[in-house]
Amino acid sequence: MAGEAGTPADQERSEGERLQKVLARIGLGSRRVCEDLIDSGRITVNGEIPVLGRRVRASMDRICLDGVPLSVRPDLVHYLLNKPFGTVSTVSDTHGRPTVVSLVPPSPRVFPVGRLDRDTEGLLILTNDGELAQRLTHPSYGVWKEYLAEVEGVPSRAALRSLREGVELDDGPTAPARVSNPAPNLVRVAIHEGRNRQVRRMCAAVGHPVVRLVRTRIGPLADATLSPGQWRHLTPAEVRALWAAAEAVGLGPSSPDDTALRSGPRAPGGAGPGRSG
Repeated sequence: MAGEAGTPADQERSEGERLQKVLARIGLGSRRVCEDLIDSGRITVNGEIPVLGRRVRASMDRICLDGVPLSVRPDLVHYLLNKPFGTVSTVSDTHGRPTVVSLVPPSPRVFPVGRLDRDTEGLLILTNDGELAQRLTHPSYGVWKEYLAEVEGVPSRAALRSLREGVELDDGPTAPARVSNPAPNLVRVAIHEGRNRQVRRMCAAVGHPVVRLVRTRIGPLADATLSPGQWRHLTPAEVRALWAAAEAVGLGPSSPDDTALRSGPRAPGGAGPGRSG
């Protein structure tokens, strides 16, 4: 009957922002480009293909591009930090040691995605985006993290092969890793597990203890421009790339050799610059 309120679904869809405005705000392109994405069926809202003009609630609706979730909540922040030596990857520390959270803005409150041990340097994401954080840290999603280790001695081909194929640790054998030897005492290791001090323990297991360890890449993300202790906001494109890397579950771990969005932190032994550290 005329004058009656619409269905709950109709009422929900009359609230919020227009979808193309939300997409433009997170950097997918101009309003026109975002309208084309909607028209082409590449955008879904809560699993459905929306019509142009659909209103969405960014704080509640799940919006995807080509099946990959988009971080559209206006309160979400994503920082990339080059963690310096001696800081701990916690929100607070009972021993009064400097924390990674103290190096980024105090508001909104964020937490580190995974951990680098106190002596490990390099890239660390801090965010209040719990869903993305879970995807990046859970080993089932196979997101590669790459490290550059300065080690004692010169690893032999057999030692490097052992790292690639997996080594026996006290908590079980490691999964195959991507390993290269860019200089006599440098080992580049990419892993998709998240064990405590894993790279250090792997190198020690083959007879080459780590002298210095730097995380240089997280999935497709790297950045050589950040000095130790510096941070920056991730771009919308970088956040989408991290989601895409995490969505590769079921396809096997994505390759760490894919072109990075930016080049990685400087190597140990040069101007230098993770829980896997």
